[in-house]
Amino acid sequence: MKAVLHYGASPGFRTSLAGLADGLDIVVVDEESPDFAREIADAEILLHVLKPVTRAMIEGAPQLRLIQKIGVGVNTIDLDAARSRGVAVANMPGTNSQAVAELALGLMLSVLRRIPALDAMTKGGHRWSPEPALIDSCGEICGRTVGFLGFGEVPRRLAGAIEALGGSVLRHDPAAVPDAPGRAVDLDTLFGESDILSLHVPLTDATRHIVDAARLGRMRPGAVLINTARGELVDEKALYDAIAEGRLRGAGLDVFEAEPVRADNPLLTLSGVVATPHLAWLTPETLARSMAVAGENYRRLAAGEPLLNRVV
Repeated sequence: MKAVLHYGASPGFRTSLAGLADGLDIVVVDEESPDFAREIADAEILLHVLKPVTRAMIEGAPQLRLIQKIGVGVNTIDLDAARSRGVAVANMPGTNSQAVAELALGLMLSVLRRIPALDAMTKGGHRWSPEPALIDSCGEICGRTVGFLGFGEVPRRLAGAIEALGGSVLRHDPAAVPDAPGRAVDLDTLFGESDILSLHVPLTDATRHIVDAARLGRMRPGAVLINTARGELVDEKALYDAIAEGRLRGAGLDVFEAEPVRADNPLLTLSGVVATPHLAWLTPETLARSMAVAGENYRRLAAGEPLLNRVV
């Protein structure tokens, strides 16, 4: 059986693929390579990472049986097209939760402690002469309120760390269990009382631009926004204005409305923004867990058994 991984895979990623499953022929095609159309034409499995899976891609793969998302969000897959062609779609909830939780915490600390600015200052030879305004703009998690929009596996892992550092936790998620850590609040309270707001909800019609100018305007002066979920949750123009005008301290962003993030995105010009390129999920440990799920679903597909985490 042939599978195509549509991603610019690192050497470590390629190594993890080598032992995925006996009998599975995996071809790695870079996201921008013109070879994709040829390779997908006779493939039965598409291993999908980031580049959107369109109706045209699916229609160009007559033997395709499974789109296996390496990760959780399936908003980048044309689910209607897959459904109409009888192509199964499965994802991997939980495989990247630890990695995303750790980067989200890292972004919080990087923005609060101005780590990128201090790093540049130190490497530039100004080791003992920081600008007073730079020091004055630093802060700690201790004593601050961290709010989570969505309270799935990632924020559940983070909540204990936040409390151990002396922060308090708010959460807004109607599906969260009653005895979850932190205090459950409504959406207005979450935006109004969070010193740090971290986003952990899927992208849907209801959540698109859920962080808009009005809600950013309700946030506390000097608050921080963290987004390791989906870029389209945030109105980027409104976020830029809030940081540029000094109403928000800054933001830690792993995701953007247009990806890969454009070099001329105004958010990248702000010293209060710490940015990473949608790689919160990507660690060798995540890849090992992901390949275990992908290998099991290949086995199940070949055996005609129900797939793990089937979405379509």
